[in-house]
Amino acid sequence: MKWMSVFLLLAWLSLPAQAAELKEILQRGRLIVAVKDNLPPLGFRDQGGQLQGLEIDIARQLAKELFGTETAVEFKPVANVDRLETVLTGQADLAIANLTATAGRYRLVNFTAPYYFTGTGILTKGKSLQRLTDLNHRPVAVLQGSSAIAQLRFLLPNVKLVGVNSYQEAKTKLDRGEVGAVAADSTVLTGWRQTATNYYLFPTLLSADPLAIAFPKGVQFQDLQIRLQQILDRWQKEGWLAERIRYWGLSNGTRPSRP
Repeated sequence: MKWMSVFLLLAWLSLPAQAAELKEILQRGRLIVAVKDNLPPLGFRDQGGQLQGLEIDIARQLAKELFGTETAVEFKPVANVDRLETVLTGQADLAIANLTATAGRYRLVNFTAPYYFTGTGILTKGKSLQRLTDLNHRPVAVLQGSSAIAQLRFLLPNVKLVGVNSYQEAKTKLDRGEVGAVAADSTVLTGWRQTATNYYLFPTLLSADPLAIAFPKGVQFQDLQIRLQQILDRWQKEGWLAERIRYWGLSNGTRPSRP
């Protein structure tokens, strides 16, 4: 939201520069990364309380590239509202936390090239509904204020949108049969599907949103930017990133045209 971007920008301008440059990170001997710990399969805690997921793998592999060991990373689990602040205030060197690289966020931090494309996905219970057109005249749960609202109204003018205040509320309505589908972040829906065999995730996304690594703005962080991008480019070429995406059951879905 615009007011939040303004608030974060003012907070950033009022703070002394605390973020570490690449040479300081290397001297410290470890990487500090803001991550999610409640968003499978990107970042979550397993039954033993250990952090796992695609973004956790990326952070550990970055530590291995920089320090020779994947244990040279300190994880800082954060809520969504705190992801940018941890980078702005120097509490973390990077944020790898389900952050889409948007124009508004680029005013506050820098981003690498995307490591994954997410977007708005559609999840149903069972396979009676498998196409977007199957959702016409049916109730679909969406988060209040979500970008999915405009996307669905554009693609399916006759869809019946049911506003919810949380992902859990949407999931409950789907399980009870109160809605035919849920439209939400595809990574969230992937996590649901992986825990229950009776869910079906549409292969088509309503949008394509780039997830990228956030780091501080400023010419002093250029060396960090170059190093990160070199590593990501090599992972792409060598297939390491694609293998991790597949391992965690993620896929880059296609985007639909209007029926």
